[in-house]
Amino acid sequence: MRNLKIAILSYRSAQFGGGQGVYVKDISYALSLMGHAVDVISGPPYPNLHDDINLIKLPGLDLFETFDFKDRCNKFLKKRNKNKNDYYEFLSVLMGGFPEPKTFGERANEYLKINNNYDLIIDNQSLSYGILEIQKRLPFIEIIHHPITIDYKYELQSSKKIKYKISRHRWYSFLKMQKKVAPNIKRIITPSNSSKKGIVDEFKCNKNNITVINNGLDTNEFAPIKNFSRNKYRLITTASADVPLKGLDYSLKALKMLKKDFPKIHLIVIGNIKKNGHTERLIKKLNLEEDIFFKSNLTKHQIKELYASSSIAIVSSLYEGFGYPVIEAMSCEIPLIATNVSAIPELTSNYARLIEPKNEEMIFNSVKEIFLDYPKHIEVARKGREHVIKNFNWIKITEEYEKIISKTIEEFNNANF
Repeated sequence: MRNLKIAILSYRSAQFGGGQGVYVKDISYALSLMGHAVDVISGPPYPNLHDDINLIKLPGLDLFETFDFKDRCNKFLKKRNKNKNDYYEFLSVLMGGFPEPKTFGERANEYLKINNNYDLIIDNQSLSYGILEIQKRLPFIEIIHHPITIDYKYELQSSKKIKYKISRHRWYSFLKMQKKVAPNIKRIITPSNSSKKGIVDEFKCNKNNITVINNGLDTNEFAPIKNFSRNKYRLITTASADVPLKGLDYSLKALKMLKKDFPKIHLIVIGNIKKNGHTERLIKKLNLEEDIFFKSNLTKHQIKELYASSSIAIVSSLYEGFGYPVIEAMSCEIPLIATNVSAIPELTSNYARLIEPKNEEMIFNSVKEIFLDYPKHIEVARKGREHVIKNFNWIKITEEYEKIISKTIEEFNNANF
């Protein structure tokens, strides 16, 4: 395949902002290693990219940098040469919405009208009206990690309070746009068969337009550390603490049960906790303030060290479109307990202990059983790493991307000949 000039669009790409930031950094680097010139065109917060990747900043108002009303007003008032996107973004945020996918898509479309010397555009799930215009002019691939409608449904189920439900409805108002845009995308890549089914069901997309290509992992960065001492009583999980979809509640309740048999047991949570939020209240209710430790803004090496020092990893998610924490834990050779939902069994094969979701008793029993024969489960974890190296390495993944890229460019050229 000839070397291409590729632009990857991402409406927000914070290094520590979750899987999308990780994906943008990794896929841009993987494509560059195959000889392609890659630009990442991103809204704020911006990604931390590898040195040879060019970052093009498309600044918006970045109103979620603060939650103070006066600060947000000042950001808007200080913006010079305001246009309709700025007004829409400001007013939408004031009303509790999340306008960034829409406004970024419009800004990206305007930028690419002038800077149109790309062989291919890859959009990282903005699903905005602007990208439909880009698709008309340039070869285009949309990345959908999973339909966000699923997040919306779980959040509505998590509370009976009318005020909360109204706030969630306002926040997820961008889904109306995404439901209109998605069926009109000609080429979609998604990281799991579970996500593909969700995209077809939720967004009514043609299944023939969707290709499943797993996300990759740098298994050199996520690897076991030799002669690193494990703390038998340290469990570890990765979760956005106050996101219902991640199911952290059930790991916390299981920890409370485990404390009776293992007083020294504790849990490391890679993620943030919302002050005075649901998770903080639950921890206080369970009297676990001294047994839960939240760690955020970590480098990959720091995450690897935490896995190396822990005895068991837990993924108690209710849904995962892919699940980086699953393959990260497996790559670090730590025994894994994970819920048997959505994409997770596609990733784990036979190398994790799969449990029902929303079931703290199964987490409790699984931890105890792993403790009873730890060497056996370490051997399973070792084979799990081999499984990740074989199936989720970026060389294999990028070769699959190149096949779809070639097909996309060919079809675009034929249609516009």
